[in-house]
Amino acid sequence: MPHVATPDLASAAVPLDPIVQLSGDELASAIRRKEVSCVETMTAYLDHIDRVNGTVNAIVALRERDALLAEAAEKDAGLSRGEYQGWLHGMPMAPKDLTATQGLVTTFGSPMFRNYVPEADSLGVARMRAVGAIIVGKTNTPEFGLGSHTFNEVYGVTRNPYAPTKTAGGSSGGSAAALAARMLPVTDGSDFGGSLRNPAAFCNVYGFRPSRGRVPRWPRSDVFVQQLGVEGPMGRTVKDVALLLSIQSGYDPDDALALDDDPSVFTQSLDADQRGKRIAWVGNWNGYLAVEPGVLSICESGLEALREIGCDVDAALPPFSPARIWKIWLAHRHWLAGGELLAHYRDPAHRALLKPEAIYEVEGLLGMSGIDILEASAERTAWYQTVLRFFDRYDFIAAPTAQVFPFDANMRWPAEIAGRAMDTYHRWMETVVPWTLAGCPVINVPVGFNDAGLPMGMQLIGRPRADLAVLQLAHTYEQARDWVNARPPGWMIV
Repeated sequence: MPHVATPDLASAAVPLDPIVQLSGDELASAIRRKEVSCVETMTAYLDHIDRVNGTVNAIVALRERDALLAEAAEKDAGLSRGEYQGWLHGMPMAPKDLTATQGLVTTFGSPMFRNYVPEADSLGVARMRAVGAIIVGKTNTPEFGLGSHTFNEVYGVTRNPYAPTKTAGGSSGGSAAALAARMLPVTDGSDFGGSLRNPAAFCNVYGFRPSRGRVPRWPRSDVFVQQLGVEGPMGRTVKDVALLLSIQSGYDPDDALALDDDPSVFTQSLDADQRGKRIAWVGNWNGYLAVEPGVLSICESGLEALREIGCDVDAALPPFSPARIWKIWLAHRHWLAGGELLAHYRDPAHRALLKPEAIYEVEGLLGMSGIDILEASAERTAWYQTVLRFFDRYDFIAAPTAQVFPFDANMRWPAEIAGRAMDTYHRWMETVVPWTLAGCPVINVPVGFNDAGLPMGMQLIGRPRADLAVLQLAHTYEQARDWVNARPPGWMIV
């Protein structure tokens, strides 16, 4: 992997323009009321990107300033004519580099797509543009989104805004780092094995994995089987997460599994009484998961915040072996991730460019039979039914978002945790796997920092399709523990 030079930000504090300090909703309101112009907004963000992105390396394929300012001026002119496009009007966005952007290079983090420029936007990008977003560039991602550490041979390593020698997580690491470093007001991402959750935990922001079908995905050739990867929002407030979700979600006929619920539900107030809500804390699954010292104790402080808002929190586990869940995961990951990469693997020139983690998934698929896939699907069904019955007893589930704190950015992935060897490149993120397989909506909420100043997060998990309820719980939690505003990256002058 690319080597990371050790950056030194301690001697060069970065001032924050008041505009980039605003939440997404505050900025949208200011633009709509013409208290700040789109040109002023774009100038503030581009100036800030110029100051910090060289260290963090979160935004890639950044467009030319003159073109972006011209687009911002067009948005201002539209407002002058009474033409308000929507919540993202005139706001800078940088879609994750796994999503197609018309006319802008989209690499998927792979050198084989270093010069690929799509002719059309993905559905998610088109929806953001339709409500006024200005696409300033892309956010960095690991090759084909594989792994919870953002590095690739095209753009290099994305670094953690709280400790630039550490990882920002992944695969939405560029999104989370840009958000935490105030280089974007809100961001999009995607999640298969924790990719909206892990980087949010590592960067002290909110990352939401919606229920399957909540956010349609197109174009794809595998809409009927690709059920574990989802797109979703990230924000510095839960309200921002919900408002971006309202734009991303909504039925589209090209995605055969898309939900047809009204997305405007996510624009309503998130205030809700959480008193008496029952929450099951799964922790480290009675010692099954290897967890770095300090992670569980910091999450316990988050559980205390849930108790303060009136929730009943108990240690409890679904009656299902976690080793059995891991076996289900491996089969589905090989089948779905390996299947997407199979054509590249079969091309010798492309195979030479694939990283080992990609080859691992394809070769795992090649070792499977149709019967193996059927059995894995049956096992996943059994797990899903177990989770549903568990939700008869509990309203929500809580779990650590990660098993380690942000680690050295020069590592590919943690080879061991607390003296226990990790046997795959994603074993160290096993804590997110059960909820991906169950199709549950999950949000990462920040829970604090260890003695080294490294962030951690906790997953709040709801029953399938209870996305709004999860956001409401997170919003109430945020009122008790607003870690995002309480502790921005220390080298920024607020």
